Amino acid sequence: MPTMPLKREIAFMIKDVSRMLGTYADQQGRVFGISRAQWTVLVRLERTEGLNQSELAEILDLQPISLTRLLDKLDENGLIERRADPNDRRVNRLYLKPAARPLLEQLAVLSESLMATVLEGIEPESMERMLRDLRLVKDNLRAAIGRNASQQQAANG
Repeated sequence: MPTMPLKREIAFMIKDVSRMLGTYADQQGRVFGISRAQWTVLVRLERTEGLNQSELAEILDLQPISLTRLLDKLDENGLIERRADPNDRRVNRLYLKPAARPLLEQLAVLSESLMATVLEGIEPESMERMLRDLRLVKDNLRAAIGRNASQQQAANG
């Protein structure tokens, strides 16, 4: 089997690792009756309560309808609440309910265990380097996406 060029191999590896990490997180999250997507929403709200649905959809890179279904499920399960924005009646702000706190604590422990498995055999110095490198990759992508969006706007108008 021919070997791929290094840069292309890196792209495939990032995609494969991301997909497999997601599958593993889904498997582990089922223990608590929660999907990876719901888990992600809860953790993001834990970090920044009071976001509106549009802001959260943008942060999570989700279509608003997909996020609405996730939020409906979390609301039905008594984990989040929607509160009217005092400055805009059309907007709801999202907050965790008290029942979400113990679940988030359990999910934090699960996350530690999950990542211990994933990163087994990798030295802390290598993890720090990997994180720095991935941040640089992310920054490069963010800049490239921004440039492309600007070029498209300039071309369209």
